[in-house]
Amino acid sequence: MENLTNEALEAPGDFKNFSALNCINLSSLDIHNSVSLLKQACLDSGFFYVINHGINQEFMDEVFNQSKFFFDLPVSEKMKVLRNKKHRGYTPLFNERLDPVNQIHGDYKEGYYIGIEVPENDPDIEKLLYGTNVWPPSDILPGWRETMEKYHREALEVAKAISRIIALALNLEVDFFDRQEMLGKPIANLRLLHYEGRVSDSMKGIYGASAHSDFGLITLLATDDVFGLQICKDKDAKPQKWEFVAPLKGAFIVNLGDMLERWSNCIFRLRTLWSLIMIVLLNACPPASRKRTLPSKYQLNTDKRFIPALI
Repeated sequence: MENLTNEALEAPGDFKNFSALNCINLSSLDIHNSVSLLKQACLDSGFFYVINHGINQEFMDEVFNQSKFFFDLPVSEKMKVLRNKKHRGYTPLFNERLDPVNQIHGDYKEGYYIGIEVPENDPDIEKLLYGTNVWPPSDILPGWRETMEKYHREALEVAKAISRIIALALNLEVDFFDRQEMLGKPIANLRLLHYEGRVSDSMKGIYGASAHSDFGLITLLATDDVFGLQICKDKDAKPQKWEFVAPLKGAFIVNLGDMLERWSNCIFRLRTLWSLIMIVLLNACPPASRKRTLPSKYQLNTDKRFIPALI
């Protein structure tokens, strides 16, 4: 991918309330600097950028395009691959509600869950989140499955590379998270997200994705060049202060999950909430717009209007 630098991280001048995040260069040979930057970020907000991670930008663009192809299908077609009991497949608008107290509807987003493929004859198939994936027919979306499976594999390798820096930041062996009982067979979910064309309005209980923290190890969020992600660094503050996170094309925005807080004995304490407001794919921000994101979440044993993400 194109070699990125910190100079690319400046937000537009009309966005005054934005959060400056540390940037971890995975191609850097200065591992001590990477560990220092990551540890500082984890003690501050739990959010940071990762650049030069090895996933080709042309391929990332293809993943976003393929994501768009799916969400542009008629609802009747998407409902044929509805999310199953193993949490694989399509989730319609309003299906998820992250803040039931303040939301009048569910989140204004569609999603698609993809995990590590576990065959029916594997003993792990009996476990809650292990199973086979659900795929759109290849005659409707040719090459779609192959693209998503490749992206899942490559993003998981990025997550493992980040976990090694996290291990060093916690004064552990560099391969601590590579052990079989850790990331040997992870619950690594790729979520494609499509946010409906509305601007979030907290006074009316309308959110693209309302305030929340993630429950796994880390989340990798692939973004385009549109502002939409906000974080609150102190969830207990009254009033809460919300800041934009500048998107950076070609990079991942990484955030820590609740699991890592527990595993680190609260050394990396999560005081941060995050949310997505709805803005357009274009640089302008009219209220009727659509944004795509790709979030990936990783839980151990491991979002854009169309966002591919690993969670």
